[in-house]
Amino acid sequence: MRHGCRFAVDVLCVGHASFDLAMSIPHHPGPDDKCSATALIQGGGGPAANAAVAVARLGGTSAFAGYLGDDPYGAKHLEELLREGVNTDLLVRGTHPTPLSFILVKPDGSRAVVNYKAGTPPLEIAQIDFTCCSPQAILFDGHEPQISLPLAKAARGQGIATILDAGSVHRGTVELSPIVDYLVASEKFARDFTGEQDIYRALRALCQRAPAAVVSLGEKGLAWKSEAGEGRIPGFHVKAVDTTGAGDTLHGALAAEIARGENFLSALHFACAAAALSCTRCGARPGIPTRKEVDVFTKRYGGTPDNQRCDSL
Repeated sequence: MRHGCRFAVDVLCVGHASFDLAMSIPHHPGPDDKCSATALIQGGGGPAANAAVAVARLGGTSAFAGYLGDDPYGAKHLEELLREGVNTDLLVRGTHPTPLSFILVKPDGSRAVVNYKAGTPPLEIAQIDFTCCSPQAILFDGHEPQISLPLAKAARGQGIATILDAGSVHRGTVELSPIVDYLVASEKFARDFTGEQDIYRALRALCQRAPAAVVSLGEKGLAWKSEAGEGRIPGFHVKAVDTTGAGDTLHGALAAEIARGENFLSALHFACAAAALSCTRCGARPGIPTRKEVDVFTKRYGGTPDNQRCDSL
């Protein structure tokens, strides 16, 4: 178990870190087909790690708890996190390889992702001493269930806000879904987990597990439901270059705003704007905007996020 001096952050991000190799391609290769990449971007990735960077770029303080290998990919990723101002006191290094992600980005901004973990095992709760960290909010991506579940339960007892990035159905997202305060799901998770093809019926089913539920709808924005009501926030119109990491940016931005004490609806508007902006640049990490960039962007749409349109379901 790692021990260290006690520190406070706005958001603690817990989960997956990888090293990304993203290539822009003119078309998706078919069987026995070949194509040449027009660009290559290399850098750190992973839902929770990207979210930690997003929090920092948006003016908050963040820490990342997860794993990176003692290999060149892990070393490069760690350098990135430190350069971005992310606290890495809860980062575990080891002899198992750093997970890799190979990303093919199409001309319309859509992408295909292949992950490679090489048998790297999940972390165990004894490997990290979470008592040294005092966060205002904790964001989980579900990929480290053995450390996430006890931490989420402890956070509930301490009144710390918890957010789940539920991208797909697996052990971590399923077990965390009834424990967290904010369940933020992809369309895939919402449909696969609830069995409902209608996204709004799925949303209402998710809200039976968590006090507040959100379903991200890509370029169409998002739908939300909480004890205070329900609604849909239309997406911001941008020319998408690369959608890689847009969800990670959304989750990080939402967690940052919740940690700042912003109301739920205002936080959702801000997160939507940050995610939209992230799609206008190549690469998950390079695409994460700063708070100033988000503020300028939202003003072009008629004012602060609170003044943006929100449709009822």
